[in-house]
Amino acid sequence: MKNLQKLGKALMLPVAVLPICGILMGIGYLLCPAYMMGAGVAESLGYATSGVAYSIGFFLIKAGGALIDNMAILFAIGVAVGLSDEENGTGALAGLVAWLMITNLLSTGTVSAVVPSMCEPKSTNEVAFSKIANPFIGILSGVIGALCYNKFKGTKLPDFLAFFSGKRSVAIVTGVVSIVVSVVLLFVWPIIFSALVAVGNFIKSLDVVGVGLYAFLNRLLIPFGLHHALNNVFWFDTIGMGDLTAYWAGLTEGGTMANGTVIDWSVGSYMAGFFPCMMFGIPGAALAMVLTAKSNKKKATIGIVGAAALSAFLCGVTEPFEFAFMFLAFPLYVVYSLLYGIFAAVTVALGFRAGFSFSAGATDLLFSASLPAAANTWVIIPMGIAAFVVFFLVFLFAIKTFNLKTPGREDDNEEEAKIELANNDYTAMAQVILEGLGGKDNIASMDHCITRLRLEVKDRLLVNEAKIKSSGASGVIRPGKNSVQVIIGPKVQFVFEEFKKLAK
Repeated sequence: MKNLQKLGKALMLPVAVLPICGILMGIGYLLCPAYMMGAGVAESLGYATSGVAYSIGFFLIKAGGALIDNMAILFAIGVAVGLSDEENGTGALAGLVAWLMITNLLSTGTVSAVVPSMCEPKSTNEVAFSKIANPFIGILSGVIGALCYNKFKGTKLPDFLAFFSGKRSVAIVTGVVSIVVSVVLLFVWPIIFSALVAVGNFIKSLDVVGVGLYAFLNRLLIPFGLHHALNNVFWFDTIGMGDLTAYWAGLTEGGTMANGTVIDWSVGSYMAGFFPCMMFGIPGAALAMVLTAKSNKKKATIGIVGAAALSAFLCGVTEPFEFAFMFLAFPLYVVYSLLYGIFAAVTVALGFRAGFSFSAGATDLLFSASLPAAANTWVIIPMGIAAFVVFFLVFLFAIKTFNLKTPGREDDNEEEAKIELANNDYTAMAQVILEGLGGKDNIASMDHCITRLRLEVKDRLLVNEAKIKSSGASGVIRPGKNSVQVIIGPKVQFVFEEFKKLAK
């Protein structure tokens, strides 16, 4: 759990940029619905496919999509930085190296050339490798990059190879490790993907219960990027039924798709249940997080989950919200996924049918409600209210009862929450702390969390706690033989930056 929380902290760096992208895309879709529908459907429904509003909307969609569509790369770099010692940029480079290696070695073009039998055209394996550039691989790449940096940053090579010593060796080692990981994934990834496709085909036979099970698994698999396997069964006609494809083609139950698939399900069933959860459930859960955040972190929490909730409501961009807590409090994420399953089943059972091209936000609901498969869209009002209340109460109860580390509740204590840095001369404060720790020669490693400097010293007997406290620090904690934690408060990052300079 400690490692998951550390990963969750590292993810906050790239996640912080995503909400604004979701908002931009929501506004863009509002101005340019034709982009979402496709030119043919938009023109048949009377929506403009040119003009000033269309151009502005198209521009905003592309601006937001520039980062949303490349979220996995942001994760590769952000996780590598967050998990690297000293949060060094060399770790970020290593994370990017790992990402480029793995995604290129496991692309359909490479796999089909190297092992043709494993990537035959239109096979499940081909679809699997076409989805290899996903958030899970991004996170995995970041972890690989950080581990390689932490392990090999001090590598010493013979004189004739001295140029590649130290940090220069990190990217080289990362490349080698990534090749090994790619070979493993070459055999493992298709098996996992195919298994999930088989599960999806079984779920199809369960009717409304299957809808709920699909929604549950769809959310649960997002951290690993494996939800694409199920989506290809239910949403697209590549290897499955194609609910999304049929919906936007203007088809209903009993019709026939372009690929010859006979529609034997109620079109929109596998999309409708996401609307109340994304539009209203996430804002309810976000409110619970804000209310349970520590007093000195409420503003930061509002900034993170508030903007994420708005982007979820507008256009169904949920990753900024989900990745903000899924690794910090994974049990809560499982409950979150279960709520999706329950609401999806109930929503579809009530006859609500809707579809989306991008995701289940207000803009998609607004512009898809006029298509033939849409039905009982008014149900979104009572179901939305219910989702808001239920998500809010469940999250509020779970966070308080089990003291879950959601945004704004990261490890510290109530005393730390009240700390205000008395001296804004961060350099002077860092200098006094360094002297109290025995000088820079006594520092073995340094890091910081939300409110503390976390340090390892070589000789614990050289630590002078009174000297450290004289800097204005609130307290000193000695959790281990050579571990020292200096409690600073929410401005710790500024003190840490000065401390790092002085300790070089």
